[in-house]
Amino acid sequence: MKVIAFNGSARKQGNTAILLNLVLDELKSEGIETELYELSGKPIKGCIACYQCFKNKDQRCAVEDDIINECIEKMIEADGILLGSPTYFADVTAGTRALIERAGLVARANGDLFKRKAGAGVVAVRRAGAIHAFSSLNNFFTIGQMIIPGSSYWNIGFGREIGEANNDNEGIQTMKTLGQNMAWLMKKLKG
Repeated sequence: MKVIAFNGSARKQGNTAILLNLVLDELKSEGIETELYELSGKPIKGCIACYQCFKNKDQRCAVEDDIINECIEKMIEADGILLGSPTYFADVTAGTRALIERAGLVARANGDLFKRKAGAGVVAVRRAGAIHAFSSLNNFFTIGQMIIPGSSYWNIGFGREIGEANNDNEGIQTMKTLGQNMAWLMKKLKG
């Protein structure tokens, strides 16, 4: 089994990555292969509504000049998907939104490619707006017919400057519990 985690933060190895890695560490301890994919610094565009994916039905986006098709391939190969984003103006980052739009539309055009995979969102926040960002991530999973594991709280960690999420004890425990619950769920789904 494998989980692919996408870090939608503009900062590599910042608070979003810290939180995602806490989840991934729990998955690894359960024998699940993991990968953290950083969107930062890579070309990524929003959906242009060409709907070519519905015509081609080849599990790819027709826009070929960025990383989206690589991301979609990783999602198809994985048993679980984690999406992580910091909170930008009470929502996810533009890169995360582009990934959601395009991977989501390609998945729907091809018979719901991610159906019944485990999926969870992780949000880093300085102060407020995280619940809306968390909902944006969860909407991707629910419309894709994915199964979302819960945790001991919403999957949110506090921190603005890089490393501050390490000081959020409740956020740390939330991520660890999420990783444990995701591992349990994935094993049940494979059972």
